[in-house]
Amino acid sequence: MTHPLLRLTDEVHEALADGRPVVALESTIISHGMPYPDNVAMATEVEQIIRDHGAVPATIAILDGVPRIGLDADGLELLGSDDGIMKVSVRDLPYVVSRGLHGATTVASTMRLAALAGIRVFVTGGLGGVHRGAQQTMDVSADLHELGTTDVAVVSAGVKSILDIGLTLEQLETLGVPVVAYGTDEFPSFYSRSSGHAAPMRLDTPAQVAALMRSKWDLGLAGGVVLANPIPAADEIPADEIGVIIDQALADMDAQGIYGKDATPYLLGRIVEITQGASLTANIALVRNNAVLGAQIATEYAGA
Repeated sequence: MTHPLLRLTDEVHEALADGRPVVALESTIISHGMPYPDNVAMATEVEQIIRDHGAVPATIAILDGVPRIGLDADGLELLGSDDGIMKVSVRDLPYVVSRGLHGATTVASTMRLAALAGIRVFVTGGLGGVHRGAQQTMDVSADLHELGTTDVAVVSAGVKSILDIGLTLEQLETLGVPVVAYGTDEFPSFYSRSSGHAAPMRLDTPAQVAALMRSKWDLGLAGGVVLANPIPAADEIPADEIGVIIDQALADMDAQGIYGKDATPYLLGRIVEITQGASLTANIALVRNNAVLGAQIATEYAGA
């Protein structure tokens, strides 16, 4: 039965009822990750990519206090163009729902709502994690806690390269989250195919990924699965090149006193400015690539 607080589109409801593949999509990437109108164009294109590969897309957000599982064109436009959309993690869900507000869901809150709807595969751009300097700030994304508790497989291009990737991988190990690199032995780092960190696990086909998901949850092991899918080689920004740019963006952020949930949107936007749009192009390319893989994995998992 559908959770009473969720509102599913007919397309998503029918697909779930029929056991057909459904892929969840977050909405923070629309409201806080890319400029308008590129964000709406990206969201619309990614939904179509998922349909073209045999699955049903379910972009998740909160509109008028109602968690929506699947959006129409007007909903995507609202999320992309309204500057007042809140960034909503799990802690913010009860506030936004009870106040009847609009909210764009992060990786963590998208996972939670996808799980409530019965969706097992979720596609995003990059994962949150342990921020640089977290030894002093204690700034660790709620994405990691959610991955340790919620049964959803998350397809990303790795951890956002603005973060401390090594510490993030250590934390995921502590939480018991399988971290799988797709088709590579090195863990990718969002804009780049390399990170300097070995992948804890490697799988090479959607069927292998679906089998891992089934094995984990059949064993009663709660929590998510991280699928790190490298950005296509033609679209990457080399790690040494983007590293210098990230350092500049971090210094600019510190100078302005920005921290907490505002840090990631600021850094991504500043990197777009410094790279004169090249990072935005790479971001869109990696999301497209993840959408293809997510649809393939969802199809394999649904066919079990």
